[in-house]
Amino acid sequence: MRAELKGKTSSISVHNSTILNTPHTSLSGALKGCLGSLDGGCIEKLLLHCASALESHDVTLAQQVMWVLNNVASPVGDPNQRLTCWFLRALISRASRVCPTPTPTPMNFNGSSTRIDTRFMSVTELARYVDLIPWYRFGFCAANIAIYKAIQRCPKVHILDFSISHCMQWPTLIDALSKRPQGPPSLRITVPSFRPSVPPLLNISTQQIGLCLSKFANSKNIPFQFNVIDNHNTSIDPSSLSLEEDEALVINCQHWLRYMLDDEEEEDDFINATKSLNPRIMVVVDEDSDMSDSSLASRITTCFNYFWIPFDALETFLPKDSAQRLEYEADIGQRIQNIIGFEGQQRVERLESCVKVSERMRNGGYLNVPFCDDVEAELKALLAEQASGWGMKREEDTLVLTWKGHNSVFVTAWVTDELAR
Repeated sequence: MRAELKGKTSSISVHNSTILNTPHTSLSGALKGCLGSLDGGCIEKLLLHCASALESHDVTLAQQVMWVLNNVASPVGDPNQRLTCWFLRALISRASRVCPTPTPTPMNFNGSSTRIDTRFMSVTELARYVDLIPWYRFGFCAANIAIYKAIQRCPKVHILDFSISHCMQWPTLIDALSKRPQGPPSLRITVPSFRPSVPPLLNISTQQIGLCLSKFANSKNIPFQFNVIDNHNTSIDPSSLSLEEDEALVINCQHWLRYMLDDEEEEDDFINATKSLNPRIMVVVDEDSDMSDSSLASRITTCFNYFWIPFDALETFLPKDSAQRLEYEADIGQRIQNIIGFEGQQRVERLESCVKVSERMRNGGYLNVPFCDDVEAELKALLAEQASGWGMKREEDTLVLTWKGHNSVFVTAWVTDELAR
């Protein structure tokens, strides 16, 4: 990714001569070779210097670097400039909380307020949101085909759904099951009442989502139940699931595991709890990036290089003043603010790479299973309808969504060792 970023030059002049004459040699080093134009590599250097200054409580240096970044940031610029806007917001927010008094002097920021308003969507808006780029649909498609194959001969199916996308995945699977040659199964979907307060957010309740799914399933002649289990955290209480011996259990985990990481043991506890349920299949979909490091500098480097992907992808087909693009990027900006601006339990965004997640799954007693050729064929058809930069690759038994060759979202499928024997 970094080579690509450094190749994209913003051609932005730095106007604040006071900053350029700063006595701080570290800032001078960061700016050396960057004057006249600032590309992604130079922006990354500046972000790292700001992170270092904040971690060492050097308020003066942090403010000076922010002024330089403020000359770069533009909400209607190229992907690097727009992304820098959100990093600057996050850094200002962090500085206002963690730096000792006197706090950095307020600046005229090249964008809107540092506060990000919570946005609730209608179901129609959510459908457009997940269709904008294949960030969600890629996982939906791969998971649904893998689930369909795993439950082919099962008359009763129970899906335990951990997802941040409000059940948008299931109408496609319900439609496919209604056409099953041996007839559709009875279907039960259970979702937890707990959901992390992260985008996308919906303006109707989970119970109303269940009613919509029930109506759709009934129209397809599929016996259907929708349950919400009461929980106030990420734990699973098997007794609340009312599992039946003759139903095939499916566990679907879409963009969810990263919110299990308040401490390192919590995600492992979740994985162990799901294994004890002995599911027929467990599908894990998440973003292939590691932002769990305690070091702010490390998180900034990873975050900047990773979230450039959707900013660049949106650039290819949406105009700069598109409301859809601005809203989508604002949702990413909310995540950046949490990754950069907070520590401890307030930092809920704790992404782990596919390699780390897979290692956790294996340590929990799961075995990775390959996807069939049908999955790859369907995913290629899906991506053929998208911008030309999107692609996919197989890494062992993992399928990965890529943008210009860079990993973005991974999909893995797992079975318990009992079922594999």
